[in-house]
Amino acid sequence: MAVYTHLAAEDLAQLIAQYNVGDLVSAKGIAEGVSNSNWLIETTGGPDGATRFILTMYERRIDISELPFFLGLLDHLAAKGCPVPRTIHDRDRAASRLINGKAVALIEFLPGVSVDHPTTGQARNVGAVLARMHSDALDFGQSRANNLGPSASAAVLEKCRADALATIDPRLPDMIGEAQSIAANWPTGLPQSVIHSDLFPDNVLMRGDDVSALIDFYFACNDAMAYDLAITHTAWSFTDHGRSYRAEIGQAVMAGYESVRPLEPAERAALPLLAEGACMRFIASRAEDWLSTPADALVTRKDPMDFVRRLDTYRSRGAELFAA
Repeated sequence: MAVYTHLAAEDLAQLIAQYNVGDLVSAKGIAEGVSNSNWLIETTGGPDGATRFILTMYERRIDISELPFFLGLLDHLAAKGCPVPRTIHDRDRAASRLINGKAVALIEFLPGVSVDHPTTGQARNVGAVLARMHSDALDFGQSRANNLGPSASAAVLEKCRADALATIDPRLPDMIGEAQSIAANWPTGLPQSVIHSDLFPDNVLMRGDDVSALIDFYFACNDAMAYDLAITHTAWSFTDHGRSYRAEIGQAVMAGYESVRPLEPAERAALPLLAEGACMRFIASRAEDWLSTPADALVTRKDPMDFVRRLDTYRSRGAELFAA
């Protein structure tokens, strides 16, 4: 989450008036993330008494024609009792609107906090909820291709150019060849569903050890469920900017997932390479964002080297980390 576009109070008030949620009381920009502008909205409340919402303006990497997929997925999962926020539809029953030429959506606010240093109980429950989400999404009636797979990561790094990557870190240009190798050896034929594809700790809200919400589904797509598990393992199991692997957390994520949906042998065998691909995806996207984010944007740039270090761990210990 972030703020790239600034909206006047009058614009926000007029927008909120199109929903049956009461009058606008306050709007606070949220300064994390790299893709959309987001505000925490407080209103006087609608018929159900809710007064807090998240307003998202879609800025980057999202094809607006795909919004029905993202927002419909939220409503599909929420209807099944999966802990995700539902979309607030406007007075015309639309899930999104346009303001100043950009699409926006109002999303249910769910309470909880994102954790920086998860406990094993939290990690286990995240794994279990991820597996539940995969199962609940199997009958979702829409589909979307993954446009951020291993071939895309290689293409992004090539586009960034070795000389520009070197300005971030001298080792980054080597990732161009590494990404091409991962793409060439990518596994196929693994069981698929809709995957979250970005389940970092800041996209999970916790209340104690319990998961109160999975949020930020704007990279969701149809792909291998084991790849989503690998992404989550990569995102949750490291500290100190990728320098330290927390074995107990990685094991808890895996155990929680398999308590709901046991892995097939082919999925487990593929996990080391899937984790390498997950690392490369974030190396590429962070490098691209680092080089393209304006200096005055209200957003914190993220270091791609955090995931180069994770990649090193999976290269040297992948079979051990994912052993049954």
